[in-house]
Amino acid sequence: MYSLITFLCWGIADLFYKKGNVSKEKYNELKTGLIVGLVMGLHATIYLIVKGLNLNLIEMIKYLPVSLCYISSMILGYKGLKYLELSLSSPIQNTSGVITSLLLLLFFKEKYPLIAYIGIILVFIGIIIISRLERKEDRSTKLNISKNRKINILIIIFPIMYCILDGMGTFLDALYLDKFGLISEDSALICYEYTFLLYAFITYIFLKKKKEKIRVIKDIDKLLAAELETLGQFFYVFAMAKDSTIGATIIGSYCLLSLVLSHIFLKEKLSIGKYIGLLIAFSGLIILTILDI
Repeated sequence: MYSLITFLCWGIADLFYKKGNVSKEKYNELKTGLIVGLVMGLHATIYLIVKGLNLNLIEMIKYLPVSLCYISSMILGYKGLKYLELSLSSPIQNTSGVITSLLLLLFFKEKYPLIAYIGIILVFIGIIIISRLERKEDRSTKLNISKNRKINILIIIFPIMYCILDGMGTFLDALYLDKFGLISEDSALICYEYTFLLYAFITYIFLKKKKEKIRVIKDIDKLLAAELETLGQFFYVFAMAKDSTIGATIIGSYCLLSLVLSHIFLKEKLSIGKYIGLLIAFSGLIILTILDI
């Protein structure tokens, strides 16, 4: 259930990230990250007060590699939105969840029922089908829009870099929270959110020096995305602590929900191939969900 809630939150957040993307704005990705950092910092502070916890700087430093992987991947993701125009961010970047699951199965020799492996493989196949179709469409349409070779390269690089960094973060989280128990769920949540808040402060100073306007309350789409991102993060740490292999597969597939929502609300077209990919991937998710319940 933790994984499913995270899946829903981040899938819907993706929709608002796209709606809030201002491609002409020079520092759009930094402003998006700033708002996310502020919301996460507020949530972390409330969480500390309500649960009567204290901020542990040693644990914050210990968890820093995970936090940096996630934050840098998210900023790259926001930056990539500028070049991907109205389409949802490529599912290529969201294969990281399934790749992490496969790595965990490989390194830790975990044993699941055969049906669980079938579910993971179905999700992986579905996302790969969609990713290949997205890449093909990028080559035939989006890459032809711009004559700037540098931008064309960035369209390909950003999703791949996101996938690598996000995959590293998820794999490390599995080690920290599930496999070795190096940090508690509460500590992981607080450390990550306060690290993001620190990023927000640094970004704020940078943007002020650049004399950029910062509108947190008025930027509704970015604010809603940040709130959903934070809510998803809350459930994410508990999902990864319970079962990182299954959790990473379900959560990492939130791009599928984003694709469906973009079709409904942003009127983006889905080819027959993408429908097939979605059907295969969602079949795998249903299997994993029923199995976990």
